[in-house]
Amino acid sequence: MKKKALSALLAGALAVSLLSACSSNEPQNISDVSASTADDTSTAATAEAAPAGAQEMTFVLNNIPDGLDPGVTNNSFAQYVLINCFEGLVTYDESGSLVGGCAESWDISDDGLVYTFHLRDGLKWSDGTPFTANDFVYSIQRVLTPSTAAQYVSMVTGYIKNAQEFYDGTATADDLGVKAIDDQTLEITLIQPTSYFIDVLSMWVYDPVQQATVEANGDAWTSSPETYVCNGPFKVTGMSLNENVILEKNENYWDAENVTLDKLTFRYILDNSTALTAYESGEVDGIISIPSSDYARLKAEKAGVQVYPSYGTVYYNINCSVAPYDNPLVRKALCLAIDRQSLIDNVVQVDAEPAYSFLAPGYSVDGKDITEGRSNYGLSATADVEAAQAALAEAGYPNGEGFPTLQLSYYQDDTVKKIVEAMAEMLKNNLNINVEVSSNDWAIFYEDVQQGNYEVAAMGWSADYLNPMSFLPLFKTGDSSNNSFYSNPEYDALVEQVMSESDTAKAAELTMQAADLASKDYCCLPLYYKSNSFLMHDNISGYYMTASSNLYFKHVVVS
Repeated sequence: MKKKALSALLAGALAVSLLSACSSNEPQNISDVSASTADDTSTAATAEAAPAGAQEMTFVLNNIPDGLDPGVTNNSFAQYVLINCFEGLVTYDESGSLVGGCAESWDISDDGLVYTFHLRDGLKWSDGTPFTANDFVYSIQRVLTPSTAAQYVSMVTGYIKNAQEFYDGTATADDLGVKAIDDQTLEITLIQPTSYFIDVLSMWVYDPVQQATVEANGDAWTSSPETYVCNGPFKVTGMSLNENVILEKNENYWDAENVTLDKLTFRYILDNSTALTAYESGEVDGIISIPSSDYARLKAEKAGVQVYPSYGTVYYNINCSVAPYDNPLVRKALCLAIDRQSLIDNVVQVDAEPAYSFLAPGYSVDGKDITEGRSNYGLSATADVEAAQAALAEAGYPNGEGFPTLQLSYYQDDTVKKIVEAMAEMLKNNLNINVEVSSNDWAIFYEDVQQGNYEVAAMGWSADYLNPMSFLPLFKTGDSSNNSFYSNPEYDALVEQVMSESDTAKAAELTMQAADLASKDYCCLPLYYKSNSFLMHDNISGYYMTASSNLYFKHVVVS
């Protein structure tokens, strides 16, 4: 997203219980969330239905991704294509359990450092050529090659032995902790024991790409269906710039006999109202983004609103590296000046839980959410104007005097636009400062965010894997996902401890210490905890979405 950009549609707390990695291919019950909380029970994703007619569907996406290379992008707008066209060593099933993907089984050494994966027999690429453990070796080495510009490179360098050194050019492929023992056996050696490493492997940065097609076509390999070789349940058979991506069943997928959908068209419609019109007219089968002003009506009409729990937070980045936002008091003033409840009730218009930290609730240890009982850091559901003005005055700007015009930027999205406009008015009125709002296409907007060319920007996070460690790197000094440029050595040290801690309860304690530290520094501007909602007609069943927002279509039935 990634960085994971959020379309800022819905919010809600997630009740999910996570377990540490196991030492075999037995499914890990990482989520006790029900498969769907659709408002119309006849549209439940897991309901069995008899296929009728062509097994084809069209689903609308409201943002164009910055690319479709799993080794490069971390943009959540690409996830719908990536998770349906590629499959890594592990994947998620309908229950939210982590199960074998390309790997049929795996073993973990007694010291927790060496993972040995046993690949399934007869794996093939979508072009029919053989697929082996060496393809994983190549793909991980490619991510660790600086010229690849992998946006999730830290998810590899932070865990695998000598990965950072390989990236820096001080270690060779022989030194790297990724080896093909034979065609069907892959060995990965870690820097230190990491109880949640199997969860990390579910991220698409670990998906394999075909060496031959990448080397023959360079970066253009993802630009044409002829060269877009993949290994998942679907393959790309059509692409039209800024219009659609067409997927069809991959007959060479190892589990092709259980892929029920023959054709899936992802259509790009950037205007949510236009997308809704296409949905209500029956032109398309589903849309990922529901216009906030229509949400209540659609739910009341039982028009196919699907709501899934999500482990994520809608927040706005504050550039902590530039004045005056490098002052925690200024950041505190901004956080205090926002009326979260008004945004939820009047702008987003759904049930939601106001957020006071970047770390979402939803991770439980021994049956208790680790965020239970935490501080609200002086924030509240409604704006505290007096406290906000006091913090700004303490920062040296009494009544907003001398404060430079705040630049509030966002990516083009109907709902995000409404949120930004409301926030701009709140900041102006409550802090007596000037605010300028600007927007751009996602690709340009996100590049500016990554380069630090912003002051306050629309952003957010849905966990890439179901563990709070998916959140902590967002504010770790030097991490590639830290686009707020917050830096605190004490926080960094705590995150390092969490990464190496094998005791789940202790790791949770350290996690909350780190989150508490950054939240007290007002490292970002939290708005609300999110859930995922989309629209799907009731003749479509069998899809499922994980708490990390991945939407799977391989078992869809059109009835």
